[in-house]
Amino acid sequence: MKKTLILTSALVTVAFGAQAQDKQMNLLSWGGAYGNSHVQAYVKPFEAEKGIKVTVSDADNPATPIKAMVEAGNVTSDVASVEYADAVRLCDEGLLEQIDPAILVAADDGTPATDDFIAGAVTDCFVGTDVYSMVLAYDDTKFSDAKPATPADFFDTAKFPGKRTMRKGAKFNLEFALMADGVPAADVYATLGTPEGVDRAFAKLEQIKKDVIWWEAGAQPPQLLADGEVTMAYAFNGRIFTAAQEEKKPFKIVWDGQIYEMEGWVIPKGATNLEAAKEFIAFTTAPKQQARAAEFISYGPPRKSAAAIVGNLEGTDVAMGPNLPTTAANMTNALGSDLDFWVDHDGELNERFSAWLAQ
Repeated sequence: MKKTLILTSALVTVAFGAQAQDKQMNLLSWGGAYGNSHVQAYVKPFEAEKGIKVTVSDADNPATPIKAMVEAGNVTSDVASVEYADAVRLCDEGLLEQIDPAILVAADDGTPATDDFIAGAVTDCFVGTDVYSMVLAYDDTKFSDAKPATPADFFDTAKFPGKRTMRKGAKFNLEFALMADGVPAADVYATLGTPEGVDRAFAKLEQIKKDVIWWEAGAQPPQLLADGEVTMAYAFNGRIFTAAQEEKKPFKIVWDGQIYEMEGWVIPKGATNLEAAKEFIAFTTAPKQQARAAEFISYGPPRKSAAAIVGNLEGTDVAMGPNLPTTAANMTNALGSDLDFWVDHDGELNERFSAWLAQ
């Protein structure tokens, strides 16, 4: 009888282990240094602890293939990393699964997850993973005397010569252009909400249009800087920081005029591995994992309890705190991306941007 019980127990253990190994899910990320932070801080620990295999693929902007696959009825991703405004839009269009906040892990002191996340980080279809920003960055070797220090300097090709690189799209660029044109950060969206304000932003961009190389993938700006094709970039802060730290590139970040926003997880409608997707989101948005991700790339965790436990850049003695967008010293003249504005105006302003670019 004892041998039978032992044998049965062993079979159950083997069966459970096999079942866990059979579970899998597909993650759609952004690639580059950001994608690596997902793999190191989220994917590897999740696979080790949960026994669920995660297959990672990348896109320049995961929101685009997510919309296409759901509308085509061929959903191949279970979890995707998207910008907040895209998450709201996709959710409104019925292209995402609802995420019950009850699945999220509480803080170590028992604070419910919904109280531990910063405002706006948990919505019907979205759970925030990081706060990133678009910043002015430059190659320090290209400017011997005066150094770029404000958004206006980015547009001053006489004082700071050389090509620039900017993201190919309306978002971020229009706000940055208005700040460079003297609009205080607090007034940017009120200005951009008027036809005159939009005209003013495009007029400012027109001043440097011939000097801009437009990028589409986040890995491009640091590469353009490194190759000497541009002297300044308007880029994701984490990409610039990683190139400076890991590749020892002479890149500097100007926090004045930074535009910050959240990114996070969504589940495409009709995801094949829905339960595994929920497990992944719950695991990776726990404070410990969010703090760990910030040790690979300089994006701030949206959980208050996570921010307090972020350590050094992985493998170094460089403290990550001073290099995060959300650090108080870096928030001077910072602009929070108006998510509602872009949900409402993304289509029309990008259409105008494309037409302007083609002129």
